[in-house]
Amino acid sequence: MPYTSDFGYMDFDFGVETLEKLVMKSERKMHIDLGVPKENTADERRVAIAPSGVRILSEQGHKVCVERNAGEHCNFTNDEYADAGAEILDSVEDLYKRSNVIVKVAAPLPFEYDLLQRGQVIISALHLGSVKVDYVQTVLQRSVTGLAYEFIETRDGELPIVRSMSEIAGALAVQTAAKYLETGNGGRGILLGGVAGVPPAIVVIIGAGTVGHYAAQAALGLGAQVIVIDKELNRLRRFETIFNRRITTAIANEHYISKAAKVADVMIGALNPRSKPMKPVVSEETVMTMQKGSVIIDVSIDQGGCFETSSRTTHSNPTFTKYGVTHYCVPNMPSVVARTASYALTNALIPFIVKIGEYASISDALWKSTSLRNGTYAYKGYLTKKVLADLSGLTFREVQMLLATDM
Repeated sequence: MPYTSDFGYMDFDFGVETLEKLVMKSERKMHIDLGVPKENTADERRVAIAPSGVRILSEQGHKVCVERNAGEHCNFTNDEYADAGAEILDSVEDLYKRSNVIVKVAAPLPFEYDLLQRGQVIISALHLGSVKVDYVQTVLQRSVTGLAYEFIETRDGELPIVRSMSEIAGALAVQTAAKYLETGNGGRGILLGGVAGVPPAIVVIIGAGTVGHYAAQAALGLGAQVIVIDKELNRLRRFETIFNRRITTAIANEHYISKAAKVADVMIGALNPRSKPMKPVVSEETVMTMQKGSVIIDVSIDQGGCFETSSRTTHSNPTFTKYGVTHYCVPNMPSVVARTASYALTNALIPFIVKIGEYASISDALWKSTSLRNGTYAYKGYLTKKVLADLSGLTFREVQMLLATDM
């Protein structure tokens, strides 16, 4: 019978494991010393593990160290973490030295590279649109095992950690668009849902994935007219069924995109390129035809961007105007609701941390868990994702082959 945890994730296969290996299965389990550092990326207010997650890990016999004030932007106090079983550390250097697994929201910044310990495991987002080659080289030089939120995929093709943040980003995209449509923010002065006798705003969503789903749901809830564009016909059929044909759908091609752009009050880039950098699908010429005071929300910016005119912004300076169109291109959108986002991230991440602790070593965990193996981008000094090798020009090896040499 396949293993299933209390959290609902299942692995139905044993990867490249042989029958002989199954018979010789060890009962020894890896003890996790988890480190939760404070996030240093600009405007990143989330924390990777909430106190509720610390309690789960502590009750299972694992040790958790949390950097002092790591959860302050989420209104998680040091006392809450301590009461849940964490040890609060003042020194981030000490935290890294005492931890065999590090969990972060964003990838480490350059000044954090030297904190990584040889043989350590780090779990974080990568944001493929802005991967630093120096970081990749440091991970390889120190034989760090790297797992990325963007790559952790279950047997049914679900990206549970990405999905949890995408749900929030989709809802926030509409909330943010409504704000920047206001006259005082340089918008067209339009109420998203309209009023009796005055038509609602037109919201065009490019991408019928999780972000698109939650954006469409939020926009419809406010009374907007919604158009969803995607290249996959089956996805559009699913959306029409889910929303009971209250949305308009169109295939993603230049003709329909340019036609929709001319009437849109809001365009939301909600494409998910499935763990690879993307190329813009909306040209600069198309953006030039949009109405003055309309709004672009590019949720895809962390993977390269959906609009040719997009350029990364921050929560401190979230927008810029080009061709009279307000562009909002913040890569870590869920950070504005840091507490909700941290709880959601904890709920999605904890099952995978627990899973690591159920095996004798990280090698054993990767060997036997499809989802963890899928999530690995660095192991034993090699990159294990071709997309990163292509971006960095470094050597690539299949993780299955590296694991096989360990057995």
